[in-house]
Amino acid sequence: MAWKTLDEMDLAGKVVLVRVDINVPVENGVVTDATRIEKIVPTLRDIIAKGGKPVLLAHFGRPKGKVVPEMSLKPLVPVLAEKLGLPVKFAEDCVGGPAKAAVAALGTGEVLLLENTRFHAGEEKNDAELSAGMAALGEVYVNDAFSAAHRAHSSTEGVAHILPAAAGRLMAAELKALEAALGNPVRPVTAVVGGAKVSTKLDLLGNLVSKVDNLVIGGGMANTFLVAQGISVGKSLAEHDMAETAREILKKAEAAGCTIVLPTDVVVAREFKAGAESEVVAADACPEDAMILDAGPAAVSRISEFFENSKTLIWNGPLGAFEIAPFDTATNAAAQKAAALTRAGALTSVAGGGDTVAALNKAGVAADFSYISTAGGAFLEWMEGKELPGVAALMS
Repeated sequence: MAWKTLDEMDLAGKVVLVRVDINVPVENGVVTDATRIEKIVPTLRDIIAKGGKPVLLAHFGRPKGKVVPEMSLKPLVPVLAEKLGLPVKFAEDCVGGPAKAAVAALGTGEVLLLENTRFHAGEEKNDAELSAGMAALGEVYVNDAFSAAHRAHSSTEGVAHILPAAAGRLMAAELKALEAALGNPVRPVTAVVGGAKVSTKLDLLGNLVSKVDNLVIGGGMANTFLVAQGISVGKSLAEHDMAETAREILKKAEAAGCTIVLPTDVVVAREFKAGAESEVVAADACPEDAMILDAGPAAVSRISEFFENSKTLIWNGPLGAFEIAPFDTATNAAAQKAAALTRAGALTSVAGGGDTVAALNKAGVAADFSYISTAGGAFLEWMEGKELPGVAALMS
């Protein structure tokens, strides 16, 4: 991948349009989790250190092209100012008169936040006129919102084709981590893919079997693969109509020399609730009145061996119903093994996806992974091998 970074851009005295993702949770006008705001601080401080004036483009919620007062970015100004330790101004629009006046009044060492880009219907349509209106506000464009890079919107892609463009620190770190995991990884590479349904991760599985050496399948989707092999899974969550598709993925993996790792033993229970009575049985011995809710200890030992014999790990999705104990055991154990290998310098580990981040946090090992992406959809589309418009625009 070849994209410019802040280090290659002359920012002295220039207005720098910075696309950020500060779509943070807000309750009663109060930000309840400022993580996304904290992550953009290095980029904004570096821009100011290089003499640039940061002007932030961002979306919030889904106003669908209309001005929705409850989705204004204005309440985020105090939090931004606190995290940055700098004055943050606000403009009532992201284009036109109010935005131009606010940019003209911006002083050195100050940051300007523009109003929600999605208040304009043209944003999600990647409207050329809106893109030009945004671009007219600045002299350099920096994208620091990988989480929105799978969207071809005016603020994520359109502006990048008009102004000199670069990746911000957060975007560059994400791209570097992803390149190390799938673009040009140190082998062997093992991927863990979990979750409820095969149908939602078809593109992902199809791409990974041609890119990785080992593919660990967990969660409800592992049940569908067991069904595809003629194994009864009792009352377990499984997509019986996807059995043929699962068999096709197994054939594709075999042809590509990718080892598919399915659970050899499983944890079953008659009901899905905290502390439910459970037992470990062979993967092909699930009672007809029971549900498979986690991978068993032998399966975890086997997965751990694959981790030990790998150099790179990509993780998306839990191995079981991790939200409720004791069905979080396999996910926790495998995550702790991956974390230990990463700490020892034996493994490069990259993880992403909402459930994945929650599971790794629950296991207490999120900080030990080489990189954790909070990008959600963009991370998944990257794993699926799809081009991300917001990233591709930085290459042009």
